[in-house]
Amino acid sequence: MAKKNDWVQVHIDVLKPEERATNIPEDTRHVPLEMWVKGHLVNDEAEIGDTVTVITKTGRKVTGTMCAVNPSFKHNFGDYVPELDQIEETVKDILFGGRNNA
Repeated sequence: MAKKNDWVQVHIDVLKPEERATNIPEDTRHVPLEMWVKGHLVNDEAEIGDTVTVITKTGRKVTGTMCAVNPSFKHNFGDYVPELDQIEETVKDILFGGRNNA
């Protein structure tokens, strides 16, 4: 349960599949264009799945389906790629004469 002014995330289907442009890739054309927005809850209280309005950090009012309360950041820079270590060494050799000179 979220209360007014809690930090929440909402989900919005911006475009239905039939509203999407025809010049986009086939697999993309068959799914909705979705958006997730975080903001402070305007409603007095709400539960996950309710339609709510939020005010974003930039002051926009956005209405959507609440999907998270106090959402955290869950992004990263991907899996470790061993080849990038070799590329780093090569670049440092070319530019600086090796790792110890960088």
